[in-house]
Amino acid sequence: MATIKDIANLANVSSATVSRILNNDKTLSVPEETRRAVFNAAKELNYTKKRKVTKNDFTLGVVQWYSMQQEIDDPYYLQIRQGIENFCLQNQVNVIRTFKSDQNYLEVLKNVDGLICIGKFNEHEIVQFKKISNKIIFLDMRSPNHEDSTITLDFDKAVTDALVYLKTLNHNKIGFLGGKEYVDDSILYHDNRKEIFIDFCKQNNITYEPYLLEGEFSNESGYTMMIDMINQNDLPTAIFCASDPIAIGALRALQERNIQVPEDISLIGFDDIKAASFTTPPLTTVFTPADLMGEYGASIVYNILSKYSSPTPMQITLPCVLIERESCKELEN
Repeated sequence: MATIKDIANLANVSSATVSRILNNDKTLSVPEETRRAVFNAAKELNYTKKRKVTKNDFTLGVVQWYSMQQEIDDPYYLQIRQGIENFCLQNQVNVIRTFKSDQNYLEVLKNVDGLICIGKFNEHEIVQFKKISNKIIFLDMRSPNHEDSTITLDFDKAVTDALVYLKTLNHNKIGFLGGKEYVDDSILYHDNRKEIFIDFCKQNNITYEPYLLEGEFSNESGYTMMIDMINQNDLPTAIFCASDPIAIGALRALQERNIQVPEDISLIGFDDIKAASFTTPPLTTVFTPADLMGEYGASIVYNILSKYSSPTPMQITLPCVLIERESCKELEN
């Protein structure tokens, strides 16, 4: 990409003179042939004047891989979006928001200055996004491409902390209720929480095999999986759930069958959505900084666009924190 210095060398003038001519500085007094030489050099070098981005003309595109109904059902993604919009409101950044399920959603985003992609996308979709802008970050998705910027959560420590907590409460029969997410109709997104759970259980002689179920990240799925586990007539002493909606659904199923939490079985959720603190009993869960993920993502894209023409990719992992409430109980030895 040609620079002002390149034009100055070709036109045999100073860089300051080139800058003032290209910016139509009316206070500059130079011969007309000098002006023509500068413009001709700029044309010959295919120079494109760099647009100065200000708060008022910055437009951030946000594309969400899930539907509006799914956002309502799982507030985790709602919190991410709210974090983005809070940043944009504070910094006077324009936002264009669309769902992947919308018709012509790529067309809606074609003139944005930067792009945030929330959720799980396949390789073809990633390529399409990069055609729109190279100022792009993916939230809540580990990309297979090292050149992609991403913000994800530290699942390894989060799951381990939850299981260590249950182990200190003397639980040695622990169940897992998880969800499956797909980047398209046929490709399953790899969520490593189940692997982390299994590895921990194997290393610590915890029985888990009969109590491992996967469905969707929803209240309904948590309820159904819990009913299936109850019908096996062999319950663990504790259950780790991969989302709070799953845990809330499981809690309802247990209460309907007169199985008390935490007296009969302990329950841990994941995400710390607002509803988790209002269940009966209040849900022990893993806090995930979803809103901060959104704010950080918007801040990174905004600052990259403002400062760099070819941004260096970055992979950021945010820590999670175990929140102890009243849904877990220590077992007597």
